[in-house]
Amino acid sequence: MEWIELKGTGTLLTYSIIHIAPTAFQALLPYAVGIVQLTEGPRLPAMIRVPERDLKAGLAVKVGFEPSCPGNWPSWARYYFVRVDSL
Repeated sequence: MEWIELKGTGTLLTYSIIHIAPTAFQALLPYAVGIVQLTEGPRLPAMIRVPERDLKAGLAVKVGFEPSCPGNWPSWARYYFVRVDSL
């Protein structure tokens, strides 16, 4: 096994808009989650931070990260995807 650095870009394969969420995610409603196929091949589930009107399968996306928040769930750095022309 070897370490491979990923570019952080990919294609949105499918998505769903969440309107009813667990307590920890209520402040985010409505939000999108989807499956992104990375340029290198792996597929990842993730939040998709793109306006609902712009969401479509085949959309080019790139990864973004939020720092971890001590004491809050989750305690690891959170990743999400945005349009390639964002961030």
